Amino acid sequence: MKEERYVMARILLVEDDPIITSSLSELLGTEGHSVQACTTQDEAIQLACSSSASNPYDLVLLDIALASGNGFTVCGAIKQKHPSLPVIFLTASGDEYSTVAGLGMGADDYIAKPFRPNELLARIGAALRRSHPEHRLVQLGSVSIDPERAYVCREGKELILSALEYRLLLLLATHKGHLVTRDMIREALWDDAGAYIEENTISVYIKRLRNKIEKDPAHPQCIVTIRGLGYKIYG
Repeated sequence: MKEERYVMARILLVEDDPIITSSLSELLGTEGHSVQACTTQDEAIQLACSSSASNPYDLVLLDIALASGNGFTVCGAIKQKHPSLPVIFLTASGDEYSTVAGLGMGADDYIAKPFRPNELLARIGAALRRSHPEHRLVQLGSVSIDPERAYVCREGKELILSALEYRLLLLLATHKGHLVTRDMIREALWDDAGAYIEENTISVYIKRLRNKIEKDPAHPQCIVTIRGLGYKIYG
């Protein structure tokens, strides 16, 4: 069966404390998210409100108190350019005025510092589900597959796959825990069902895929060979 969850997201982190930036980037990366960080109001607006018609991010984590500028101005600019882009404010603990003002500026949520990692991840997940209710991710341990974008990453870092490698990974992932025979792979990956595909060709693509997604390709734990039958994928 296929396991799906939201979401592998592109997150813009606007925070001028390097310790918080480092810890948040690491935390979000382990969840499969891709993080870009910046420290100032002007840089945040430039990144989030580019001239491109498409929005480059899925969510913004925004500190209100920046050394250069403030989060309110950033939030206003973002919501004017991309009204549906979720913004979560990071506020000082007990700062009720900032919380109310932030929500009034159009922020989708807020979380007070110091925050619990699991609470922050839950808030992020909820905001992403609200903004993209139909967007689903296939998760295989530390490997995340976004079928809508044909995008694959491991521990937050994009994996560059060929078209055939991607189709093979998606085939295995959608049969997670179940046997995928070599005949199934031939039929799914090569359009001409009558064409002769050497056994070694499939083995070569499996090896290439293992080299990219396995922590130890020589001792695969994700793509497992079922001798004489095919493969199973776990995660």
